[in-house]
Amino acid sequence: MDIVIIGAGALGAYFGSRFHESGANVTFLVREKRARQIQENGIKISSPKGDYKIDNPKIVTDVTEIKHADLVLVSVKGYHIQGTKDSLKTLTGNGAYVLPVLNGIEHISMLQDQLGKDFVLGGLSFIIATLNEEGHVIHSSDFDNLIFGQLQPTQTTICQNLDDLMEKTKIDGNNNEAILKELWKKYMFITAFSGVTTAANLSIGSIREESDTFRITEMILHEMKVLAKAYNVEILEEEVEAAKDKMLSLPADSTSSMHQDRRKGLMLEVDHLHGGAIRLAKAVGVEMPYTETIHGLIKPFENQ
Repeated sequence: MDIVIIGAGALGAYFGSRFHESGANVTFLVREKRARQIQENGIKISSPKGDYKIDNPKIVTDVTEIKHADLVLVSVKGYHIQGTKDSLKTLTGNGAYVLPVLNGIEHISMLQDQLGKDFVLGGLSFIIATLNEEGHVIHSSDFDNLIFGQLQPTQTTICQNLDDLMEKTKIDGNNNEAILKELWKKYMFITAFSGVTTAANLSIGSIREESDTFRITEMILHEMKVLAKAYNVEILEEEVEAAKDKMLSLPADSTSSMHQDRRKGLMLEVDHLHGGAIRLAKAVGVEMPYTETIHGLIKPFENQ
């Protein structure tokens, strides 16, 4: 497959490297600053599932240099998604399908409106990874889930082709027939996990030690379950418990990417995640007091 990675941060560089390792033709579409860093240091991942390095990765800064792509993996932060619009229009205009693996839900309908419903797949990932000073990926978890699926009947073939490629990689991924529900389940989990860790400025272990603090995560999970149902997606109570259990079983020093960004003084995805949930809730008359409170506590750190 010809795969383009838009957003060669920790997530994009990791999955792009794993695709490259399995024999796919991978091109990284990046900004000038990241291009210079990659040209100098290459792309390298350090991972419990095996290290891998691309000494001379194929990188471009101009989308017109890409003549063909089967699939575009979009792994930018939520606040950068609008900046990918022109590149995605060019690539889908040449027949590529788009697999966004952003957190949240709002971007799906936005991309469908801009690119056409047939070109936008559903996708999400579960991975804990960050970039070091050289721009190399430090994958610190033992999981690297990449879940995808069709949102339209016309996407069966591309999803099957990607599934075939996945079998050759070290990625733990699958073609999920209920991808919309999986997107909402991930949104539920990450809204609670990123919200509480970022607002408290603590890793999950410290939050778990205080029952009153951990209760906030439980209440946000419940609010997101109610919100999903308002959008005709039924999240079961046992699936809420599974999300809670996941937070209880994570290593004590685990934290969210949003919390990592707060620590680094970087821009935060709070409007894309929590703000998006609040906008969706207002549109259907759902009350989300815990989510609104967390949103308000994080908001002052959004544009550091």
